[in-house]
Amino acid sequence: MPVRGIRGATTVDADVPDEIRAATRELLEDVLQRNRISDFDEIVSAIFTTTDDLSSTFPAEAARTLGMTRVPLLCAREIPVPNSQPRCIRVLLHVNTETPTADIVHVYLRDAKNLRQDMNAAQ
Repeated sequence: MPVRGIRGATTVDADVPDEIRAATRELLEDVLQRNRISDFDEIVSAIFTTTDDLSSTFPAEAARTLGMTRVPLLCAREIPVPNSQPRCIRVLLHVNTETPTADIVHVYLRDAKNLRQDMNAAQ
């Protein structure tokens, strides 16, 4: 079975643990629902990144509360590019799926919609 990457991003208003966990949870739930992923065994791994202005908690904590307790999760820093989207959380899920690449739905929420306006037309 092929492994596909699914991207997603969202933003928060402030570097507050509850906001980061809630926004990450919302993002993951949307990614899973739009890509019809109901079994966490289909998820090979997940990489989360945050911008430098978010450091109060790990976004992966939200994945654990959803039940991804056996999925390998990794958190890292996003490259601090000048004028990039502030307070941004990104995720890259690696998923075992027969879904063709063209049918994968990448999800950009809140102010992160500015990152990939080309993908927002389908959302």
